[in-house]
Amino acid sequence: MAIVAIVGRPNVGKSTLFNRLVGKRLAIVDDTPGVTRDRREGEGRIADMKFRVLDTAGFEDAYDDSLEARMRRQTERAIQEADVALLLIDARAGVTPLDEKFAALLRKGNTPVLLLANKCEGKAGQPGLLEAYSLGYGDPIPFSAEHGEGLSELYDALEPFIPDDPKEIGSAEAILPEIDIDLTDEDAEVEAPEAGTPERPLQLAIVGRPNVGKSTLINRYLGEDRLLTGPEAGITRDSIAVDWEWKGKRVRLIDTAGLRKRARVSEKVEKLSAADTRRAVDFAEVVVLLLDAQELLEKQDLTIARQVIDEGRALIIAANKWDAVEDKQETLTKLRERLQISLTQLKGVPVVTLSAKEGRNLDKLLSEAFRIHKLWNKRISTAKLNGWLQGMVAAHAPPLSKGRRIKLRYVTQAKTRPPTFALFASQAESLPESYIRYLVNGLREDFGLEGVPLRLHVRQGKNPYQPKR
Repeated sequence: MAIVAIVGRPNVGKSTLFNRLVGKRLAIVDDTPGVTRDRREGEGRIADMKFRVLDTAGFEDAYDDSLEARMRRQTERAIQEADVALLLIDARAGVTPLDEKFAALLRKGNTPVLLLANKCEGKAGQPGLLEAYSLGYGDPIPFSAEHGEGLSELYDALEPFIPDDPKEIGSAEAILPEIDIDLTDEDAEVEAPEAGTPERPLQLAIVGRPNVGKSTLINRYLGEDRLLTGPEAGITRDSIAVDWEWKGKRVRLIDTAGLRKRARVSEKVEKLSAADTRRAVDFAEVVVLLLDAQELLEKQDLTIARQVIDEGRALIIAANKWDAVEDKQETLTKLRERLQISLTQLKGVPVVTLSAKEGRNLDKLLSEAFRIHKLWNKRISTAKLNGWLQGMVAAHAPPLSKGRRIKLRYVTQAKTRPPTFALFASQAESLPESYIRYLVNGLREDFGLEGVPLRLHVRQGKNPYQPKR
């Protein structure tokens, strides 16, 4: 599939065009210059034409080790990978010296360039459209990414660079459907399709506070500087999905922006980044909560963990920078004790210690991700569940309500991802929360479901003597 890179100076509308081509609001868009920092990929489409589209950071004239210079190097890599580059200018602002410098830089490379004069809706962009001829890339395409004007002209311009029969590939943000199980199926256990196949890669999101090493971890897996890293906190703003393969299994690694306490978030862009991270958690199957091993489980870490559990995603706790910890055994003991006290709703959550910088225990984290994903997809037959329920009731009967014993009629698994069970009982609304916790803990221990979120819904059983309406 052909690769199309969107390039230009900051704040000319690159992310708006990216969203227009992929048909979704994936990239963060704001009037603040320099919002985009990492390369973002998606499947673009214009009518029947399909291609891979790259959103890039705005070109900055910086060549040192600053953040702007590292962003520029990321943009240069995108241009080298692309089959064609779309150079955007702001037609309303006209051609600027930075536009001219970037155009000259592109001319030195081998990547073909198409010039788009963005924000050409109305008459305000006409002078800038005429100025664009001075860049030496032929006829500029009048365009409006905001309103979708000029797509037919862009289609015609891209046609020579796009193969006639592009291969179909999945979108980096594709939503995997929920696996629902028919409640009438009471026979054999049904396992969900295994993750890691070309049709269904494991969706693995890395979340945590700023500057704990999320981007460094993904770069270490990929073996290249695919994502921006550095000593500055909060470099990542967009959630970036990267397809990768580990031991023959496909994985979609999702890097996310660091999450701070809401009270400390005041800038609009950071609020958008936090919302994008929460959206990435929604799309993920397994979420790795990355901690700084020297600042284990702060209040914000626990808040993030609870959000992941509330969304029903499989959770792994990973303590990064483990090489810098002096007393490793004591630190690990404190971490496990804190988890037992603060995350009582998720007993047995996996804990992995690692060093992204040194490359230690990275395979162990992936092995744990596939193991917990299998539990997250586990299906238990209704026959086994009801045999288990009889034993639980015999060991500890439900309490009385209004002078009558609450009867638990039967239980079945409604769906997986996460494992969700429906318990039918008389006087369902009177079953106390403590007894529900007793049943949930029994499900975890007896069926080996420790470490994944469980949901148990108590429903009112039908009264056979009640007249039908």
